[in-house]
Amino acid sequence: MDWYKVKRGWRKVWYFIWEDDSWASWFVNIVLAFIIIKFIVYPFLGLVLATSHPIVAVVSSSMEHDTGFDEWWVSYAICGEGYACTQADYYSNSGVTKEQFRDFSFRSGFNRGDIMILYGTKPENVEVGDVIVFRAERPDPIIHRVISKKKDNSHYVFTTKGDHNVASFYFEAYIPEENYIGRAVARVPFLGYIKIGFVALLDKIGII
Repeated sequence: MDWYKVKRGWRKVWYFIWEDDSWASWFVNIVLAFIIIKFIVYPFLGLVLATSHPIVAVVSSSMEHDTGFDEWWVSYAICGEGYACTQADYYSNSGVTKEQFRDFSFRSGFNRGDIMILYGTKPENVEVGDVIVFRAERPDPIIHRVISKKKDNSHYVFTTKGDHNVASFYFEAYIPEENYIGRAVARVPFLGYIKIGFVALLDKIGII
């Protein structure tokens, strides 16, 4: 084997990837970044954080607060058999007081486009007020706040609600622990728009 030619070839590859300013080089860098994140960084974080989804991008506005906390607490909601009430009334029906909600993580919600870091807390350690990610009938996992936790035989069952929503969706009333993915522990504002924009681009050109 001609090691000089091999060494020279690797130098060309190295230059093309790290120093060349061509469109081809940029494209290869994007592909390499995707491969490294998808198959190395993401699995490693999943192992460390004990969850299959260590990082999720928020793609909906269901956890946003349009106003300050006090204004949001008395904003419109729907209780019981469809009658109008406030968020305060809704959470009161679930046994959650304003003082308790103030101590919840992400009490002011978070925004579409944020990145959330998850930790695979065991289902028995998930508490009312925690923000969790779970699987439902939709393609993408959902991130909402736990408003009820019960035990059904030997399994835990959760009920969740998006802070911005006027009520829980029907598929949130009974979330078995098998559908639970992880608990949100940290937030990185706006970084998720990179994923949202990339997915929108792929959808526009018909790849997905």
